[in-house]
Amino acid sequence: MNFNRNALTLAVASLALPAFATSAQAATSFIANSFYDQQHPHSRYGYIEWAEMVKELSDGELQPEVYTGTVLLAPRANLQGIQDNIVQVAHHAAIYTPSEMPVANAVQELGFNYDDPLVSILAVTDFSLHNPTQLAEWEDLNIVYLGAYSTPPYMMFCREPVRNLEELRGKRIRTAGSTVSAWVEQAGGTPVNVPSSEMYSGLDRGSLDCATNATNDLIDRSLWEVAKHTTLLPTGMYWSGPQWGFNEEFWSGLDDAQRDVFKQATAQAMTRMIVQFISASESAIEEAKELGNNVYEPEADLMESVVAFREQALANVYDKARDEYGVEDPEALIDDFLSTYEKWQALLEGVDRSDEEALAQLAMDEIYSKLPADYGIY
Repeated sequence: MNFNRNALTLAVASLALPAFATSAQAATSFIANSFYDQQHPHSRYGYIEWAEMVKELSDGELQPEVYTGTVLLAPRANLQGIQDNIVQVAHHAAIYTPSEMPVANAVQELGFNYDDPLVSILAVTDFSLHNPTQLAEWEDLNIVYLGAYSTPPYMMFCREPVRNLEELRGKRIRTAGSTVSAWVEQAGGTPVNVPSSEMYSGLDRGSLDCATNATNDLIDRSLWEVAKHTTLLPTGMYWSGPQWGFNEEFWSGLDDAQRDVFKQATAQAMTRMIVQFISASESAIEEAKELGNNVYEPEADLMESVVAFREQALANVYDKARDEYGVEDPEALIDDFLSTYEKWQALLEGVDRSDEEALAQLAMDEIYSKLPADYGIY
């Protein structure tokens, strides 16, 4: 990893770590961290509102102290922060630490092929809590995975119009993940792998020509100011790593009732988060138009290049999992994910996708209620 463990510890030394207590007389306080700003759905619903749910469901016994943005940890440092008990629960994007999370990244290679974030968030959570190979990775890292995030399909925000392959050629495009980077290269562009927090500055100063991300960032991160041209070209979704990853020692020190509170709060916050994320992404496009942003549908050759690459990526995903990520039995891993995804496509048929309460109950019934009582206790 590219950061120094001692430096990270010193950087947060001025923050008083919570004193843990589990008696009936004392609350259990802990630190929760999301590196997104407080208005981003992953922070607003996934941490700020989630923390209120945790307090309420535990009758005040569990007391989260929530940090958002990069004041506490840089995006790439959250895994180490969880492991070192600097934070007791945090969001961590596995694409930032591929060598530490090869299994999660191997599965993320399928993200380019999907465009339904509601199915994805539930399927990824189900898979990540039950697949033995993925569970072994969490255990090796001494973290407890409790729930997923999923983005809506990433679109393309550019300083100049990019509507076809000719206009894409030579462009420096912010990407996240190896599959979309490979597509950008094949299509004639240059992929640039920087955190989403650096999109605005990169577009502003011209080190990036385009950035791919969910369309809510046109408004939430003010990208409409520096990227006047949006192309509605779906370039995959992202879900790798935990939205809620717990320090194993902290999780093991909780009692069964406290762990049940976290499961319930996570089911509720996760489904609310994705419903609101989808809504925000859809409304951001219209708001950006009103602010003068130009929004284009991709021309045929550009869309056809994505469709063709999806087929190529799916055909190569087993070899990539084995050769690039070292997965010993990639067929079992990938096929389990594909079947879990199909399961959730079926489970969501006929379900009101805006009914957060019904979706949360479905998550409880189909995922969290099926976890063993000693889940996450290594």
